[in-house]
Amino acid sequence: MRIAFAGGGTLGSVTPLLAVAKAVRGRRPDAECFWVGTTYGPEARLVAEAGLEFHGISSGKLRRYLAWRNITDVFRIIRGVFDALALFRRRRPDVLVSAGGFVAVPAVWAAWIKRIPVHLHQMDIRPGLANKLSAPFAASMSVALERSTKDFSAKRPVWTGNPVRPGILAGSRDEARKLFSLEDGLPTALIMGGGTGAVTLNDLARQAAPLLAPNAQIIHLAGQGKTAPLKGAPGRYHQLEFLTEDMKHAYAAADLVVTRAGMGALTELAALGLPAIVIPIADSHQEENADHFADQGAAVVLSEKSLTAERLAEAILSLLRDAPRLEKLRSAMRQMNRPDAASAMAELILAAAERTVRGPTRQS
Repeated sequence: MRIAFAGGGTLGSVTPLLAVAKAVRGRRPDAECFWVGTTYGPEARLVAEAGLEFHGISSGKLRRYLAWRNITDVFRIIRGVFDALALFRRRRPDVLVSAGGFVAVPAVWAAWIKRIPVHLHQMDIRPGLANKLSAPFAASMSVALERSTKDFSAKRPVWTGNPVRPGILAGSRDEARKLFSLEDGLPTALIMGGGTGAVTLNDLARQAAPLLAPNAQIIHLAGQGKTAPLKGAPGRYHQLEFLTEDMKHAYAAADLVVTRAGMGALTELAALGLPAIVIPIADSHQEENADHFADQGAAVVLSEKSLTAERLAEAILSLLRDAPRLEKLRSAMRQMNRPDAASAMAELILAAAERTVRGPTRQS
């Protein structure tokens, strides 16, 4: 039995599927799992550390606004379809699993051409363009949020929740102190710019660092290739690109997390019960994700459009000083978690693969 997972460019669609791959291999140790990702994104390193075979294909992004790159990216997507067709001809997966992201689109289309069943997972509240383009070719679907079932009613999606890597639950504050040179007895804010880096959030984090340093220490994950020197950087400001195996320790050290509103990151915070300040990308689907968590009392949402470094620092310090409010956020955040999500998705995927193994309908 072979199972292909597709996702990358950013880590939002990658980390949940890594959790599913682990659950699949836990149930079927004989299953061969491999990954289809971008040739340029940060996912290759994470996938390799998870022990999965990685294959990069061409991919492009179709933007909802006029841009000359829409023209060139069409050709990248077409090339990606042929890359995926060649890969699937060699590796012959029994099912392809996608959670969105534009590298998944050519992989999904190639799977449909090869008559390989596709399982599609919808993470965000609002379906993204990649999943809209993929949904007509999906044989089965799962969704992170119950309210999303109505968006794909024709596919009869299963509400599973969003999978979380079990390894992130095993972090150590003591290990974090050593890794990041943290001080004892001082609160820690973890600021995450995402796997590819959010320029606005990164700039705000760097500008806020001198304002935070007298009363807190900062671990800033800027994203692949997005670190930048900070003149006069305070000793309590620790900037890195991103973390893989040591991410669990950064989470363990954090008293508060500042993040974008990708559902992958939010569900990891829910699994850990970590209070968060969420800064969604303006005018994007992330705003709906953020509002959903805020409505449940699980996060504080700040608008990117009006945010300054001073306001960000004030919000962080205000929360770090308010222990009762932090506890309320932790409690509400834990309620957003479905701990059986990876297991539920693994069952759906293995069932689809078994049907293919019993009666293959793929083209050679």
